[in-house]
Amino acid sequence: MHKFGDLVFKLRGGIWTILFLVMLLMAVPTWKSFCIGSIFLVIGQLLRFWAVGCIRKYRGEEIKADKLATTGAYAIARNPLYFANGLIGIGWGIISGWYALLFFIIAFLIVYVFIIIPREEAFLREKFGTEYVDYCGKTGRFYPKTWPIRIKCVDYDFHVLWKSERYSLFMTILGTVLLSVKI
Repeated sequence: MHKFGDLVFKLRGGIWTILFLVMLLMAVPTWKSFCIGSIFLVIGQLLRFWAVGCIRKYRGEEIKADKLATTGAYAIARNPLYFANGLIGIGWGIISGWYALLFFIIAFLIVYVFIIIPREEAFLREKFGTEYVDYCGKTGRFYPKTWPIRIKCVDYDFHVLWKSERYSLFMTILGTVLLSVKI
């Protein structure tokens, strides 16, 4: 199962593109759906900006980590990048219509929640041991386990943000423009 999870992780960018293209084909957007969906897009992209800057070395095609990210967005939840991706996909789904939204939610759950995230968690558990297990005890996968939340932003790196996130931002904007053309 590790090899399958590693393969899906490696192909996640292409899978994301396929998910978007299917939603684009299904899309029957309106200005109202565009406005509502855009709220999710903006929140998702801002969360991505925050989360990416908290990772010292941005991941590529393989699962890796030099240090366990536990500050900033990662002090709230263990998977803020995937949560942000989910918000972006939901935004596109809302813009595209109910069938596209339902398709995205099901596909996102299968690919990310049931395959990629468990594989990453297994890697982190193997690499960081009790440090990761303790971190899991303090944070939920996608939401906080305790309130109030104390967020330390100590390791934020704007260079990692610029290097890794400009492509994601460009793709989010391009996808949104393509959907808007169908209105």
